Parts: sequence; structure tokens; C-alpha cells
Amino acid sequence: MTVDYRKDPLRYILNAAYQQAMLGKGAERHAEDKSFQTQIWSVITKTVGLGFPLGQAFKKWDEAQRMARDAAVRELLGSIIYLAMAIITLLEGGEK
Repeated sequence: MTVDYRKDPLRYILNAAYQQAMLGKGAERHAEDKSFQTQIWSVITKTVGLGFPLGQAFKKWDEAQRMARDAAVRELLGSIIYLAMAIITLLEGGEK
């Protein structure tokens, strides 16, 4: 199902972030045939805390400010995924 950005921009952006993480760059670089919750981000977060995904989200925000529009959008989509990682950690009983 294709979502029209003009009709439902939030769904469009969240779908784009999901696509990038699960089917695009994230799948290529990090998945290693593991479920999302068992990938390296989860191990690192459990070891060092929420500072990891939150710091990564901040880094991507910072980098996006110096990029052309399309590259900045891709970087900010990655930031959304790192924020989702922090939320998953909290919902699974991680740091409070």
C-alpha cells in the first residue's frame, strides 16, 4: 500500500523510516538475519544504556543540518529509528 504524503504525512514518514531500517540501509548493514530486537543496537543499549540510541539520534540530527535535502531526510529517518529503539528499550523494561 502506497501512502500519499499529502493526505497522511505522518504515516508516510513513519513508513519511510521503517522501509529504510528494515528493507534498505539498515537491513543491509545491521540485520545479519537477526530480528530487530536481537541486532547489535539492542546489545549495545543493554550494555551502555539509553545514551546509545539517543546519542545516535542526536548525531543524525546534527549531521542532517549540513546535508542537501534528500540526504538530510534519509538521515532524519534514521534518527526516528534510533528514537524507536529507545522506546522499545523502555517498553521492554529497560532503563527508566
